[in-house]
Amino acid sequence: MNPAPTLETVEQGPLQQNLKKVSCSTVLTLAYQSLGVIYGDLSTSPLYVYKTTFSGKLSLHENDEEVYGVLSFIFWTLTLIPLFKYIFIVMSANDNGEGGTFALYSLLCRHARLSILPNQQASDEKLSAYGTEGSVETWQSSKLKSLFEKHPSFRNGLLIFVLIGTCMTIGDGVLTPAISVLSAVSGVKIKVKELHENYVVMISCVLLVGLFSLQHHGTHKVAFVFAPIVTAWLLCISGIGIYNIFKWNPCIYRALSPVYMYRFLKSTGVEGWVSLGGVVLSITGAETMFADLGHFSPSSIKVIYNRPKVSHSHFLYIPVWSLLIWVKLHFFLDTMKIFSEASIKPYQARYLKPVFWPVFIVATLAAIVGSQAVISATFSIVSQCCALNCFPRVKIVHTSTKILGQIYIPEINWILMCLCLAVTIGLRDTNMMGHAYGLAVTTVMFVTSCLMCLVMIIVWKQRILTSVGFLMFFGSIELLYISASFIKVPEGGWIPLTLALIFVGIMYVWNYGTLKKHQFDVENKVSMKRLVALGPSLGMVRVPGIGLVYTNLVTGVPAVFGHFVTNLPAFHQVLVFVCVKSVQVPYVSENERFLVGRVGPKEYGMFRCIIRYGYKDLQQENYNFEDILLSMIIRFVQTEGEIDGSDDHAYKEKDIQSPSNVNVMNPEDGHADSSLLKDESLHILKAKETGVAYILGHSYAKAKEPSTLVKRFAINVVYAYLCKNCRGPDVFLNVPHTSLLEVGMIYNV
Repeated sequence: MNPAPTLETVEQGPLQQNLKKVSCSTVLTLAYQSLGVIYGDLSTSPLYVYKTTFSGKLSLHENDEEVYGVLSFIFWTLTLIPLFKYIFIVMSANDNGEGGTFALYSLLCRHARLSILPNQQASDEKLSAYGTEGSVETWQSSKLKSLFEKHPSFRNGLLIFVLIGTCMTIGDGVLTPAISVLSAVSGVKIKVKELHENYVVMISCVLLVGLFSLQHHGTHKVAFVFAPIVTAWLLCISGIGIYNIFKWNPCIYRALSPVYMYRFLKSTGVEGWVSLGGVVLSITGAETMFADLGHFSPSSIKVIYNRPKVSHSHFLYIPVWSLLIWVKLHFFLDTMKIFSEASIKPYQARYLKPVFWPVFIVATLAAIVGSQAVISATFSIVSQCCALNCFPRVKIVHTSTKILGQIYIPEINWILMCLCLAVTIGLRDTNMMGHAYGLAVTTVMFVTSCLMCLVMIIVWKQRILTSVGFLMFFGSIELLYISASFIKVPEGGWIPLTLALIFVGIMYVWNYGTLKKHQFDVENKVSMKRLVALGPSLGMVRVPGIGLVYTNLVTGVPAVFGHFVTNLPAFHQVLVFVCVKSVQVPYVSENERFLVGRVGPKEYGMFRCIIRYGYKDLQQENYNFEDILLSMIIRFVQTEGEIDGSDDHAYKEKDIQSPSNVNVMNPEDGHADSSLLKDESLHILKAKETGVAYILGHSYAKAKEPSTLVKRFAINVVYAYLCKNCRGPDVFLNVPHTSLLEVGMIYNV
């Protein structure tokens, strides 16, 4: 039998396996595909930045001096935040090719042992993707780690802080499609002045429904369809911008001077400071670009972004970003107003009339494309949260066999669509959407800067002065924009705050309830001494067959087993406690996935199998799970003496990694080589022929009587509702219903 490709091989793809042999055509293909998603959001911000910036009282200051000041702010903000912060620094902190706030938090959890997942083991740190080995520990990193270890409140505070940034990104996923599409469609009112606002909103809603209906095709297909649109949009606005610069305002280069930023704030005062909430919309795609890394293979990220090891990487990302900044510089001054409701200078109107409809069509399509980046980023973030016990289980569809980070989540897709439609119909004003949008984006960026400061100290082992300098420089810029956006809370800024509050509540309650459930399981484990005292039969009838008991415990006998045998004093000849758990890495290769151990003496016929997945891994297996599981157990039985070094019947449970060089059973046909099998192995195979039963615990959480009203509401109402309506463990684990036994339990938290 030919060895199947490991999951790591599938994830990395052919490009990462051999970077040195990458052809030029492959590099250009990857860059072209990323253009349809990653640069879509950044390149469509001209549709609403100018209008939002010069709204309100600042519209009275709309002369060349103020326009130069705004353009200077836009240029330097684009240069400092997306280029220097994200491209040169933050991209280097990706977690094995996965980006976003939770990816940074995952790095910190591994290196500082923040224990976001309850059932972790020392053997998990030996995974190839764990990657905690490296530079020598510094006193700064040691002090910071000990601070988190000694003070659980700091760990909880950091988790809530990360959840706020994560939920703001989800809020970004609601606001980006709404403001982008509505801004583009609103441009038609310049040409058709009698068009009623209701028709603009209706057209925008139809386009939004179409956008979200395309998501099930996957990022790969959508990116190739959207890339030509983004390319046409960039060429269109750059061409118009270059013409207008040479035709009407060749002195625009003066806006590159930071002096105009000072003059702008000095002349406009408070109104200019408040208008910065509109300027920040020019970099709205920077954070989603980082969160979108998982939708492309790590190798493609290396080629385009942040790996100096690849000789041609610098030659790709510098021209692309230079082009992007140059295009925005051309477009912001002279052609922005074609898509806004602001007044248009006479020369602009005369020039733009012949090309209005082609540009309008391209702008509308580009606005739809620009929304794709944040939608894909939302899928990645929710997937990470699910794997790390911070979000209810949802259906995750992997749309690519080569890049496992490309996913589609139906429930999240339709929730985002409904929220986008509600915002579009409810507000009908791009200015209010812009205020909400700016607050969401700047908050996420500030959270990323704070996490990067911790990553620099704990993971990269940098000096504290370097890390604090990074935070002070970029954090001060982001706090300036946050302060400007926060003033607009009554005028739309309340929307991301409300959405973040709701999602943070859901995530924290789910994480709290899950941890309490695991704590209950640990405290109510069945005593091994009691089992041993019962003898090999355990005082019960051992029926033919194999029983798979699913549990969250990595050691000990779960309470659900004791509850099961109490009500039905019989169980199978071969009993396997199966623990399917997530680890704080993006992926786990197949040869590292299974840990097999024995529970009790050999004559008990009881085993434990721990199956480990990363937060990017596909957990619905494509092969026959029963066969592969029993194959691993038989491998363990065959090599148990070699691994243990003794044949004593010690009662101590051991979790041992299954060797990959023993081929006892072919998972495809289920046949075994009898010459290699021991008596116990034959006994297991005969038991399988009788049948396999799946035993799942169905737990109900209930708050204790002396609990506060808030806790009773969170557990008895919110957590119970989430458990009832999320994907059940039988669906999540792909358990056949004909072989399913559910054991109900109530636990108090």
